[in-house]
Amino acid sequence: MSVSQATQLRPVIGIIGFGAFGRLMARYLAPHMALRVYDPRPAEPDIQTYGAVRTDLAAVARCPVVILAVPVSSLAAVVSTISPHLRPGTLVVDVGSVKMEPVAIMRAGLPHSVEILGTHPLFGPQSAADGIAGLSIAVCPVSGRRGRRAAAFLRKVLKLKVIVTTPEAHDREAAAVQGLTHLIARVLVAMEPLPTHMTTRSFSLLMQAVDMVRHDAPEVFEAIERSNPFAAEVRQRFFSLAAHVEADLARDGDPAAGEWPATRTARTQAGA
Repeated sequence: MSVSQATQLRPVIGIIGFGAFGRLMARYLAPHMALRVYDPRPAEPDIQTYGAVRTDLAAVARCPVVILAVPVSSLAAVVSTISPHLRPGTLVVDVGSVKMEPVAIMRAGLPHSVEILGTHPLFGPQSAADGIAGLSIAVCPVSGRRGRRAAAFLRKVLKLKVIVTTPEAHDREAAAVQGLTHLIARVLVAMEPLPTHMTTRSFSLLMQAVDMVRHDAPEVFEAIERSNPFAAEVRQRFFSLAAHVEADLARDGDPAAGEWPATRTARTQAGA
């Protein structure tokens, strides 16, 4: 069998959205799949495509597996546009940073004849720069059985840590895990320039975390902070506790006046 014949026999995956994360997916899927991609933006010169073939939206939608790598804000429009072109049995996968809203959009807008899998790779181009083996991906099976095979591929072939969960459970945890990370990073970036010479290890690690998300598309921050229904509660608690710390630091007089109630109780019980 020739190389070209072997290539033609590889499974075909369509990727809608070929930004930074779309290209990251292509990098790791290309050795195993033939890739067809669509992006409304003009192709960028000198951008590595890993052999993915750019084509029109309808052609990508006719692939056996279609990955939606688009902002959550654009998902409903994309789902509506591709629905007439999807073939029965197609596995449609999203890779959004939140899960409840995208899954609801896909359930409502996609034909009943297709299968749906919600995923959230818990990494990005920065954190995956040295490879993805051992990194985590959240998987939310929605309909059909092909999602299980996809999860097995992610685990066995790509060596990812697959976390099977529900959209609600995912969003509850992500509201803190991602919501706080991106919120703190946004504030620290706004405070720059920050010290780079006389730094502690903890400060350097904090800035490394900031660097992992500082170049994310604005749509990522919007999805994490606005499309996650639990994010507002986490933000409010964070700001409330931050205000409590600020009030403690501004308080004059008794050094113990600013102690947290639990600390003061423990000190009293110890006879201090």
